[in-house]
Amino acid sequence: MSLVRVLLVSTYELGHQPLHLAAPASRLLAAGHDVRCLDLSVQSLSDEDVAWAGAVALSVPMHTAYRLGHQVAQAVSALRPGIPIALYGLYASLAGYAGALPEASAAISGEYEEELLRWVDALSADKAWVPLAPAPAPALDGCGARPALTVSFSRSRQRIPARHLLPALEQYAKLALGADERLVGYVEASHGCSHRCRHCPVPTIYDGRTRLVGIDSMLADIEQLVRLGARHITFGDPDFLNGPHHARRVIAAFGSSFPDLTFDVTVKIEHILRHAHDGIWPTFARAGCLFVVSAVESANDEILARLAKGHSARDVEEAVRVLRASGIEPRPSFVPFTPWSTPEDILDIFEMISDLDLVGNVDPVQLSIRLLVPPGSLLLTSGQLDGLVGPYDPKHASYSWTSPDPRLDSLQAELSDVAERASAQSWEPVEAYETQLRTAQSRLGEHRPARELRARPRGVSSRMAPAKRPRLTEAWFCCAEPTSAQLGSLRCGVP
Repeated sequence: MSLVRVLLVSTYELGHQPLHLAAPASRLLAAGHDVRCLDLSVQSLSDEDVAWAGAVALSVPMHTAYRLGHQVAQAVSALRPGIPIALYGLYASLAGYAGALPEASAAISGEYEEELLRWVDALSADKAWVPLAPAPAPALDGCGARPALTVSFSRSRQRIPARHLLPALEQYAKLALGADERLVGYVEASHGCSHRCRHCPVPTIYDGRTRLVGIDSMLADIEQLVRLGARHITFGDPDFLNGPHHARRVIAAFGSSFPDLTFDVTVKIEHILRHAHDGIWPTFARAGCLFVVSAVESANDEILARLAKGHSARDVEEAVRVLRASGIEPRPSFVPFTPWSTPEDILDIFEMISDLDLVGNVDPVQLSIRLLVPPGSLLLTSGQLDGLVGPYDPKHASYSWTSPDPRLDSLQAELSDVAERASAQSWEPVEAYETQLRTAQSRLGEHRPARELRARPRGVSSRMAPAKRPRLTEAWFCCAEPTSAQLGSLRCGVP
């Protein structure tokens, strides 16, 4: 076999230096192939890069990356008709659907590294790639050629990601602590999720499975991130407490090895409460945990039940109290706009944010998120959307739906516009929140008591001013639609 020159391409990883380039690059390099990595959020795709490559693999770990990947695949195919193109990552499974990247010849989801290497090895031997575990890729009306699809859960030898092939950390999102900004490294301690929230793309692939990352290899990766200047680490697991014993070991090792670093994690509301009295949050705080991202989604218990979130609106209040008692700030995410949402539900979310002193903790994009229903979504088989969804929309990689109240569809677009301007112009949190609240009240024709007149539950208030609470400077979100700026400034053009 001869080596293959593989161009690994990322379009978006939430503003982080892309782990999903560095990890497969390390595996391919160890097998003897030549690798280049391009992150088109900060770099440009050149004719020379495409001419150099013997194969191109696009990383699609989330919705925004998949949407942007369309432009990349078209550009590469226009420059090099017939060049082998693979998609890999969580959203690669969408490649079997109508209008979905017909330029690709392979799509690999789940634990993709070994299968991606097998695809490249097949190219080097001039053989057809035969997936070890081929997965069905249902065709919809208008579907043309479909790539071979596999969903892999193989356990591979974990290597230290090849971060030397990536742009410098200075080009990525930073931790903001008031006026202080710190470079951030992104790692994962586990993959998959043990839960099956119906709107989440993770169970569509992992179906309750998890895969742990070896602590030694993860610590070695953090060590190289520190050498690159990182002072804060984001653990990007879908839920850091899926395996609480593993999580404790990870943080114990992290705290003893890197006592000067801070970190953040993502944890479900129900897991925050499950560990409210076992000492895990004070332990995390002492090890440097600054904030916890958690999917609150809605203030309506009926909507939460439809999404199978496993918590209630009252639980959110208690989770905020638990975290702040340990000196950790919550950073909620929301899905305000769903096929079941009413104007009252939207305003209830604004009230929850005010009542729980979360104005400084919620990025404006969170108030504009619209429910995505990708192919394979558990919502489609749950009966919760019966009669509410339209045909599959390949442009948006989601089934279409409209709100029962047409004002909400218009409001969602307006709040998205405000969020985009707030992000681009670095608005203060209070300004962004109040602008979005006024917009919602005006469009919905409803006004409620001013937030400063409402009683705040005991124990939920933060000790920090809204503008000083820890956050990452990348304000966009994995489940948000790409912004016009992202679509227009992707460093890749079709000739």
